[in-house]
Amino acid sequence: MKIVELDGYAANPGDLSWEPLKSLGELIVYDRTPADQVVERAKDADAILINKIQITEEVLAQLPRLKYIGVLATGYNVVDIDAANRHGVVVTNIPSYSTDSVAQMTFSLLLTMAFRPEHYARQNREGRWSRNPDFCYWDTPLIELSGKTIGIVGLGNIGMKVATIARQFGMDVFALTSKNSADLPEGIQKTTIDGLLAVSDVITLHCPLTEQTHHLIDAEALAKMKEGSLLINTGRGPLVDEEAVAQALASGHLAGYGADVMENEPPRADNPLLREPHAYITPHIAWATKEARQRLMDIAVDNLRAFVEGRRLNVVSA
Repeated sequence: MKIVELDGYAANPGDLSWEPLKSLGELIVYDRTPADQVVERAKDADAILINKIQITEEVLAQLPRLKYIGVLATGYNVVDIDAANRHGVVVTNIPSYSTDSVAQMTFSLLLTMAFRPEHYARQNREGRWSRNPDFCYWDTPLIELSGKTIGIVGLGNIGMKVATIARQFGMDVFALTSKNSADLPEGIQKTTIDGLLAVSDVITLHCPLTEQTHHLIDAEALAKMKEGSLLINTGRGPLVDEEAVAQALASGHLAGYGADVMENEPPRADNPLLREPHAYITPHIAWATKEARQRLMDIAVDNLRAFVEGRRLNVVSA
């Protein structure tokens, strides 16, 4: 079996091993592959591994030998699944590998907005505290999470983990979820999108990107949010309308936006959120702890091994 990894650098920049995959066949790893070289590099492959490479009907039609696509991520919208089914190509994904890391990032962003440690650390490197007449000072709002309401959009593995942590902080938890109310753990109250927008001091997004959730948080939704509330997006960039979020931050209606994902990645240099002082943007790193990436690699090997042995594991195609 010939295996081609088309964009391996993000998942493994050199601190993990490709050897377990080599045990399954001849492996070629490319750090990155431009769109116009995908077909050339994959034309002799029985299996390809991808992260952000787009696999369309046009691409699949030029890869008659291909039997397997392993997406090294939980989301698999980079592959045209209907086209893969038509061409008889099995597609797998990597579920649940980054739950703890993404939940950790969610609260990293929330706690950053609540206490602004980077602001005070920067000031104090410049001598601000040393010059202060009192033993302490603060020049930003300081927010205690206990007693605040967090609204969670999506109660999959990550959303549920976030809910659990929020409860430990003493937060009231509301959720927009397809799960039945009776099946939710104690302390999580199901609500509608309008209900979530109305009651939440913090809204955090953990749902898949679909036609229905594209720009779920737009100008209309932002207007329904509480004055001075916080918004967090560690799901997918297009869940929010970034122009509308930037305007809500500029007006002060939204007190802060923490995001690890953007509509375009890398973002355009003129993206208005990059200029907003109350936007806290990290470069899509929530998934990238070494521990999470090792789990990803282990599951990728398990998925491909199962395929080779005629078993189905984490298959998202027909």
